Amino acid sequence: MGITKVTVLGAGSMGNGIVQVSAQAGYEVTMIDVNGDALAKGMANIQKMLDGGVKRDKITASDRDAAMGRITTATDFSQASRADLVIEAVPEDLELKKELFKQLDQICPTHTILATNTSSLPITSIAAVTSRPAQVMGMHFMNPVPLMKGVEIIKGRMTSPQTMETGKKFIESINKVWVEAVDYAGFIASRVLDVMLNEAVWCVMDGNKPEEIDKAMKICTNFPMGPLELIDMAGADVLLNVMEIMEKEFGDKYRPAPLLRQMVRAGHVGRKAGRGFYDYSGK
Repeated sequence: MGITKVTVLGAGSMGNGIVQVSAQAGYEVTMIDVNGDALAKGMANIQKMLDGGVKRDKITASDRDAAMGRITTATDFSQASRADLVIEAVPEDLELKKELFKQLDQICPTHTILATNTSSLPITSIAAVTSRPAQVMGMHFMNPVPLMKGVEIIKGRMTSPQTMETGKKFIESINKVWVEAVDYAGFIASRVLDVMLNEAVWCVMDGNKPEEIDKAMKICTNFPMGPLELIDMAGADVLLNVMEIMEKEFGDKYRPAPLLRQMVRAGHVGRKAGRGFYDYSGK
């Protein structure tokens, strides 16, 4: 069965980005979040991104309006009952995700594919709490979703080839490129990238200035953004969480830098807090 209706759980930066690209591709999309304020903020962000596309002549005003018209919002998970595909984009908490997938398993039609946007957690563990593990897969979008081309797709131990094929076709239909990764902590992108980001934090602990580390990586390795700038954008708390998951899975070489833990304890997690490796309080 083809996908026409998509439901996204979570209205944060990842969730509303997935909603935007799905709506732009012609899908009917429902964005669900238990927090009404988060939904309003998510819709405002989508509007802002689409308005920006119009100003840059990337899309037309009619394209923008059509995309916005395909989006509905809800605070009740029961609205997922019409979905052909559900993409969960809530915080990286395995028990939270398991609980949501148990609920979705009861709510959604038998044909519905359940996907998780996790960047590090085991797809197989999430799938195991449902009665349809063959229809559970990972879809790890990159941040910011509207701008980043790649999406990791992950096959759990019980995910069917048909589910993977449908997932691949969906990714292609929203003008993204899929990369297939094995179901181990961190998959490919996070496992490689986050180790580098963590190493940049160790470099700060060694006495290097954050701006010099970022400058070195931008001018010496042609990175578009420095690693510490990227941590501030994504959130030091997000990096710490992924590193802890990978340390538990793979051992000490993935140990988070002590400075990273200290920053999270202080609430200095980046742009969203107004302070990380750089000060954003005046912005």
